[in-house]
Formats: sequence, C-alpha cells, structure tokens
Amino acid sequence: MKFLVRESDCVEHRLRILHFEDSALDAELVERAFHAGEIGVEIALAKNGPEFRKALDVGQFDLILSDYSVPRFDGLSALKLAHCQHADIPFIFVSGTIGEEKAVEALKQGATDYVPKDRLTRLVPVVLRAVRDAEAARSRRAAEERIREQAEVLDQAQDAICIIDMSQRVLYWNQGAERLYGWKAGVARGQNAIELLFAPDSTNPITALRNMIRPGFWRGELEQVTREGKTVIVESRWTLMRDEHGAPKSILIINTDVTERKRIENQLQRTQRMECIGALAGGIAHDLNNSLAPILMAADLLRDDLATDGSKQLLGMIKGSARRSVELVQQILSFARGSGGERQLLDVQALITEVLKLAVETFPRSIQIQSRFASGLHGVKGNPTQLNQVLLNLCINARDAMPNGGSISIEATNVVLDQAEALKRHRSPGPYLLVTVTDTGQGMSAEVLDKMFEPFFTTKSASQGTGLGLSIVMGIVKAHDGFIQVSSRLQHGTTFIIYLPASPISDSEGTEEYPARSCTGNGERILLVDDEIAILEVTKLLLESVNYEVTTAPNGNQALELYRQQPSEIDVVITDLMMPSMNGVELILKLRQINPSAKIIAVSGMSPETPLTQSAKNLTNLLLKKPFATHELVTALRNVLDNEDRLSAQKPHAAVPVGFRSSGPSIREAAGKR
Repeated sequence: MKFLVRESDCVEHRLRILHFEDSALDAELVERAFHAGEIGVEIALAKNGPEFRKALDVGQFDLILSDYSVPRFDGLSALKLAHCQHADIPFIFVSGTIGEEKAVEALKQGATDYVPKDRLTRLVPVVLRAVRDAEAARSRRAAEERIREQAEVLDQAQDAICIIDMSQRVLYWNQGAERLYGWKAGVARGQNAIELLFAPDSTNPITALRNMIRPGFWRGELEQVTREGKTVIVESRWTLMRDEHGAPKSILIINTDVTERKRIENQLQRTQRMECIGALAGGIAHDLNNSLAPILMAADLLRDDLATDGSKQLLGMIKGSARRSVELVQQILSFARGSGGERQLLDVQALITEVLKLAVETFPRSIQIQSRFASGLHGVKGNPTQLNQVLLNLCINARDAMPNGGSISIEATNVVLDQAEALKRHRSPGPYLLVTVTDTGQGMSAEVLDKMFEPFFTTKSASQGTGLGLSIVMGIVKAHDGFIQVSSRLQHGTTFIIYLPASPISDSEGTEEYPARSCTGNGERILLVDDEIAILEVTKLLLESVNYEVTTAPNGNQALELYRQQPSEIDVVITDLMMPSMNGVELILKLRQINPSAKIIAVSGMSPETPLTQSAKNLTNLLLKKPFATHELVTALRNVLDNEDRLSAQKPHAAVPVGFRSSGPSIREAAGKR
C-alpha cells in the first residue's frame, strides 16, 4: 500500500482519500486531477482486496474512490465492505468499464456518485460536493442526536414542555405534558395548542402571545383544561425562538402544575380571612351589644308606664326583636371565632330549635323548615358551639342543594344501640340520641358519597365553598364519640343520621331556679362605670328604680378618683371592660390595690374567650354578659351584695343559669313607681 501526498497553498485542509485501484497509471491520473484542481489530498492507495480491507481497518478517511473491476475483488464488494464499516464516508466509483446500467445499480447499492476515467475533469467537483454533503449529513445527524438526548432529558422533567409554531401548532410534546394533560405526544403533535389546552372562551393565551412578541418572553399563570375536562392552573413560561435571520419561528412553553399549591394558598387565604372576620366580629359584637343593652333595659323601665295593652304589646315586640338580635350576634361571634367553651350537658331540642330559628330568619322563603321531637329526649354531653356548627353546616348544605326551593326537616329521638350494632360501628352499646336531617334537594351520586367527608372535596365552585364543611362535621361527631350515616340519590334528596351518646337529664338539671326573694336594693351605693353614655344613663335609671343609689363615671380614671375619695361608702362597682384610656381590667387592679375586698361586677359585650374577658374572670365577683336583661342585672347585684356567688364566672354568657325563670312581681311592682 502506497501513500501519495500533494498539497495546494490555496486549500485550507487536506482530504484523506482511500483509492482502491490495481492500475498504477490510473492512480497517477487521479492524483494529477486533484493537483490540477489545486486540492490538497492525502491518498492511500490499495491495489487489491486485502490491502483495501487493511486500509479500512486502520485508516481514517474523508472519501473512498474505487475502480469497478479489480481482479478477485470487484467494486460492488468493496462498496458493501466500506458501508459495513464506515457508512458515513462518501464512496465514488472511478472506472472505465462501468456503464450506465451498472452505475445505476451501484447508486442503488449506496454509492455516492461515479466518474468515468475518460472524464477525470469531473472528479474534483464531484469529490468536493460529496465531501460537503457528507459533512452536512454528519452535522445533521449530530444535531438530531443532541435533540434526541435533550428530549430524553426533557422527558424526565416534571414540567410540561412543548414547542409550538407561530400558527400555534404543536411541534414537540414531552412526557411531562402527557402526564399533566393526558394527551399522548403522537396525538398532540400537529394540533392547535390553544384549542387543545384552553376553554373555548378563554382569552388568556391570546394575551400571553401579544405580551410575548416584543420582549420575546412571557411569564404568568394560566387556567387550562386536561383531556378529561379537569381544570388545572399552571405557572407558564413562554420563550420566542427565532431563525438564523431573526424571524420568529416557534415558541418554547414550559408549564408547571401549581393547581394543588393554589388550592392550599386559597385555603390559607380563606383561613386568614376567617381570622380577620373573627376579629372584626368581636368588635362588631361589642358595639352591637352596647347598642342593644339600653334598648332591652329601657323596655323594662317603660313597661309599666304604658297606658294601653296595645302599647305594651308593641314594646314587647321591640324587646323581642332586640333579644333576637342579641342571639344573632352571639351566633355570628361564636362561629367566626370558633368559641365554644367546655363540654356540658345539653338540651338537644333547645339546640336544634336555636339553629332552626336562625335558618328560618336567613334561608330563602322558598325553603320550608320543619322539626319533630320525641318526648323525653335524652341530653348529650357536648360542646354547644361545635354541635351547633354540625347542625348549621348540614342545614346550609341542604339549602344549597335546593336552589329552587324544597323542605328541610330535623327530627330527634332516643334509640338504644345493641351489642351487635355497636360492635359493627366500633362504639359502645347503650342509649343514643338520634338526630336526622333530611332535605328534598338534588341528592348525591355514589361517587360523591364516597368522597363527601374528605377534606377540601367539594362539588361547589371556589366562591361557594371550601370543601371543609362535611369533614368538620365528621370530625366533631367523632370527637363526641358518635357516628354518621348518610343516604342519598340523585334528584331524590339526602338524609344525614347522627348518633350521639345520650346522657339522661335529671329533673334538677336545667331547671334550677333561685328561691323567691326580693331583687330590690336597700339604698346601697353603686359606682357604675361605662364609656357608653346611653348604657350609663339607662342602667342608672334602672338601678335607681329598684332602690339603689348610683354614682356614674364615663371612664376608668374618673371612676378611680371617685372611689379613692370614698371607698367605704361604695358597696359595689359595676364596670365595663372595654373602655378607652384605662380598660376595665386595669381599673379593677387599681381598685383592688385600694380595697382588696371590694365587690366588683364586670360587664362585657366581647367574646368570653378574649384575653381581657378571661383576665376579668379571676379578678371580679361576677362577670356579666352584655346585653343583659333587667332581671339578670338586679339578681346578679343582689347576690354579690349578699355574698351568694351562685352566679359563677365560669358561665359568662348570662348572669343566671339557663333554667332561670322569672316568676315574681315586676321591678316596678317591687319597688313602686317613682
């Protein structure tokens, strides 16, 4: 094997050529053709089959030239061997014996071109074109390989990555996009991405396109739909891709699924809003209670001064409306702040009646509300606010299931859970209270029934519900050692059956009364402190009407000064807790420094769970909840004066037990008209 080297100054690199030729003269002619074309070459000459094989094994070539007819090893065999070992190297026949028919066959077999030996002037152009085409093919294959490798990497990404052309047709679609949207790459490619991923009326993608064209990049959140019609929220990054001339050619889109994150963020925002509502509700409740307190007390003062029965009836309506407003304020405050206190023995009938009363006043008139109670209902040991929330949630769900109206019924009865049923429910056998809430609404499918108690599951829109209501109901009932059964059919309504362990109510419970006694004063002196002038004036009139001497102070500083002047002459201090400059707790502490045994009643329109109210519990003889009825105030005052602390500060909702019944003469009848 002989190597011949020629270089030309005008050629920047040498071509490495393997020439398979048994004729030395023809090999010389080929070399001269390259020299004439001023092409630098490095030629390895192989004269027979063994030399050709050896050259292929050890050499690196840009081009292979071959005669068609070589003894014992023809050109087609050389072509086949070269393609097996170096398929990307151009193979050109240079032969005087190859005809048109054989040349066509050679091209079919994979030859790059052919040049007759009598036309060697064509050799250099053919060689240069073949080398350029081979280099371009190698570059293209390398680029395709890089793209394939990049695609494999992109397929490992969790993000959905796609490329669309300027007509929004999908060019590339990775496995992340398949996972997110449900469309396979073969189906997605070629489709219009806007039609594939967005609702028909969505303008978001058009806005994104417009905002991206000038800067070449856009980022934002988009609401898209999957193959199953599910809505997903993605954080989307769009990058404009340009061709070599700078013209836009495609758009690279990378989408991150943030649906779950947004849901959690929305839940957190709702929770924060509820916290804000709770704080606002506390302030609103305080102000409303201050506004309602003088109405309730003034109604009692005016009752006996009215001449006609009609006027007295009208006054009763005013007082009833004010009392109902007080109850509504307490409901709002209770649910907004989640306050509920400790568990206690509850009259479930009274609890249900309270919820139904709220529902009747707030639900549409197209919804009928009914109740039915068995006689001799057991009581339940529980948290009144939490059980109130259970019933109210179920009623609200029933209301929402009846947009065109219907009926809601609540029934309560006593049942006994036998051993077998209790074992099946993993509960203790014995007496239970059964509460049934039934509606005639749209009902639920089997799929919804399976998921209804899951946290955040809801069939309502984001503006209508959080998906927490029924999960909270289930949690509260379980915490009370109870359980729930649900039955429902589409368009046939829903029934919730709640089992709660029963606690029999004795005759003495819930009916405690104070012994008949006079609530009038004996000329005791009261220091009354409140920054609400209306409450101050009405309360003063009320206490004076039942034979108390009253000194008033509109703030803590003035009250403290009055008390310092004559501490022994003031029998009881009644002070509001929420006041400017010096609040009630600060005043009480200063009064205790002057007289540790001072008798003090604190009144507050705030929630019992607020820090100020909690502090007052341990510092006063009694804590009275605003707004209070006349008999509550005078009875509380009499008990404190007589050192009968039967009104425990542990019951701040009212100054008298739930079972208190006023059966004696009216205040004016006891004290006489002034």
